[in-house]
Amino acid sequence: MAASKRLLYIANHRVFWTTLWRRHVTTWSPVGAAFNAKPHRRLELFDKNVGLFGVPELSSPAGFEVATKKALKDTQELLDQVCSSPPGVVTVESFDQLSDGLCKVADLADFVKVAHPDPSFREAAEKTCIEIGTVVEKLNTNVDLCRSLKNLLDKKEVLAQLDPETRKVAELFMFDFEISGIHLDEKQRKEAVKLHVKLLDLSHRFLMGSHLPNRIAKSAIPEHVHRHFATEGSFIQIGGLHAESSDDMVREIAYRIFLYPNADLMDCLDELLKCRNKLAKLVGYESYAHRALQGTMAKTPETVMNFLQSLTDRLSDRTAVDFQMIKDMKTKLNPRNAELMPWDPPYFSGVLRAERYNIEPSLYSPYFSLGSCMEGLNNLFTQLYGVSLMSEQPRAGEVWNEDVHKLAVVHETEGLLGHIYCDFFHRTDKPNQDCHFTIRGGRLCQESGQYQLPVVVLMLSLPHPTKSAPTLLTPGMMENLFHEMGHAMHSMLGRTRYQHITGTRCATDFAEVPSILMEYFATDYRVVNQFARHYQTGQPLPQSMVARLCESKKVCGAADTQLQIFYSALDQIYHGKPQNQSTTDILKNIQQKFYGLPYIPNTAWQLRFSHLIGYGAKYYSYLMSRAVASMVWKQCFVKDPFNRDMGERYRREMLAHGGGKEPMLMVEGMLQRRPSIDDLVEALVSDLNPDFETFIMDSTS
Repeated sequence: MAASKRLLYIANHRVFWTTLWRRHVTTWSPVGAAFNAKPHRRLELFDKNVGLFGVPELSSPAGFEVATKKALKDTQELLDQVCSSPPGVVTVESFDQLSDGLCKVADLADFVKVAHPDPSFREAAEKTCIEIGTVVEKLNTNVDLCRSLKNLLDKKEVLAQLDPETRKVAELFMFDFEISGIHLDEKQRKEAVKLHVKLLDLSHRFLMGSHLPNRIAKSAIPEHVHRHFATEGSFIQIGGLHAESSDDMVREIAYRIFLYPNADLMDCLDELLKCRNKLAKLVGYESYAHRALQGTMAKTPETVMNFLQSLTDRLSDRTAVDFQMIKDMKTKLNPRNAELMPWDPPYFSGVLRAERYNIEPSLYSPYFSLGSCMEGLNNLFTQLYGVSLMSEQPRAGEVWNEDVHKLAVVHETEGLLGHIYCDFFHRTDKPNQDCHFTIRGGRLCQESGQYQLPVVVLMLSLPHPTKSAPTLLTPGMMENLFHEMGHAMHSMLGRTRYQHITGTRCATDFAEVPSILMEYFATDYRVVNQFARHYQTGQPLPQSMVARLCESKKVCGAADTQLQIFYSALDQIYHGKPQNQSTTDILKNIQQKFYGLPYIPNTAWQLRFSHLIGYGAKYYSYLMSRAVASMVWKQCFVKDPFNRDMGERYRREMLAHGGGKEPMLMVEGMLQRRPSIDDLVEALVSDLNPDFETFIMDSTS
């Protein structure tokens, strides 16, 4: 019965594609063909506009106001219901339904405000975000709403009857109340709300300012480097570090000017950190970091700093060797200016990698057409989880740009699991970053008995196909695609009862584990060999090229990791107990302790550290997640990356729960043991060890 359902689904969702190029020597699966050609859009003159993501109200920008009003009306009705219901499982279900109603509008608006090409849609979405954000802040300090939840948590006999997931969700909702200051008196609660509102404004200002270019008069820098930068009248505009430039002077100028302190932004950051600390203290925490790390794998700032210091100690000798190698390369190429400076490592480590392993991206790209990469993901998911990616034709008005692909995620026995919208191609005014957005979370709808299927968007900035070739990815782009698809499958494969804990709505230092684990699959030859074919000749990517690519990443890997440790430590200190120093003085000290290269006077790198907003006190998450992913890969998948039993165990132990289970318990379930800080450090250090088999293979190839 299940198999016939799946066949019927396939038959009803056939899609046809127009060919982009003539020379076909490879036969693609439907999903591969879909991404290696532009979808054939049928004329929609007489088709009904179903609205963005199939939400009828969103067929026009004005629909955001309609959707917002409806969500707020439903919220009020649910609020009355929650506050009058006796304590029990229905309390948690009603809380989640209330949260879901707001999130379905707010999450969608969060995406549209940054990604929609139409400014009127973006503006309408921004208004919705502000309006719903304000309501959420009020709900988080609603005493009657909190009391209904507290009545449940205080009744031990009722609490004992709840299943673990329901109890966890109840505790998470209570945590949201507590960090908003619900336990304070009325005067203090108002102060907490004021701080929340102020932080929203400061965060927005800092985020915007951190991406703005700096400018300098053309006459202030040598004329021969002007061509490397954008110009505006008599000024040069510098909007980045130009870290990959081969010209030492270009890198130095970019570093000094782009990082030159902006007084207003400096004040904004100071005020942001003060407000965060004040709010944390107000609601009963020792520091903002202590508040932010509740419920994470690390749990406390002390654990994080122990992890970072232990990793630094283990890497110290390797880091010194890496810096010496980089310095030697700089001396070789520029003997008159051989001192190693902060703007040097990215470029010279790249030179070292290229010199040793010949990893020019253009040699790899012909093997990584977008369609072949999507086919590789489809094959991998089919073998690990019994899941297929199926291309669907979007309906009129459903997508925001004509090159957006829609994928149905279908399980061989469970049927349709959810949808992924793939916004993969570069366009003007689209953020140049790779992201995963939850549009709708999965949940069991008590009101209908049906499961609300998750909907997500993956956003990349890939080049468009041409008349003669499909979109061709560099190795870095291919890995990023696998990374983001790891987030998407986390959302798809979870089957939580509550949307509050769906998919990636989990601890930050756990959320990156599924995506980073996919990077290990992306660089394993057994996986790559299943899909990497030259788009013209059909020839497979040679194993030696994959091996060289993997080994090249370990060149200067200790120095790269140490830079991430420095950023993580800086983030922790900024959000710890106030230091009575300027943020620049703190940076100078932490850079000396955790990185070693000299601080450059009159620079303020912290003003470009945009992760301070979304990852405040949690930047270490990338390192800790990578350590866990490394352990999962080595223990569970390195012997056989297509092992179905391991895939099912991974889904059962780590993906299925979302944020409904303690993150370290999920890791323990997968690894069959609880990793210590030393285990996590060892995992990262061992990743930097050369692969002996690679050298044998290279010497014989």
